[in-house]
Amino acid sequence: MKLALIATLATSAAAFSISPQKAAQAGAVAAAIATSVAAPAFAGDVAAGEQVFNANCAACHAGGQNVIMPEKTLEKDALEQYLAGGRNEKAVVMQVTNGKNAMPAFGGRLSDEDIANVASYVIATSESGWDE
Repeated sequence: MKLALIATLATSAAAFSISPQKAAQAGAVAAAIATSVAAPAFAGDVAAGEQVFNANCAACHAGGQNVIMPEKTLEKDALEQYLAGGRNEKAVVMQVTNGKNAMPAFGGRLSDEDIANVASYVIATSESGWDE
């Protein structure tokens, strides 16, 4: 992708009498912008995530448990074993957004920010331990 972008800019530069060095600089800047925007950031607000969790998730997952499928808790080991993609915020975001099995999708109900915050809360609390 970067190479194609640079080649396109270099060709355009020749057509408009722009030096190849300026075109390469523009390509480097464009590539830096494209790659920095493409990678989502997962570092939600844990305190805000706790509020969203309590309002939307605790009915089934109070204390990190699971009232529907008791073995699939939000405990560290269970998340590592059962969560598609392992125990990380990105995997929690995917599960909360899209749902899976008995868990409904929250993608249309919660904002992306709320989901990122819940993911941060779940991962942080699975690390420190859930209060029963």
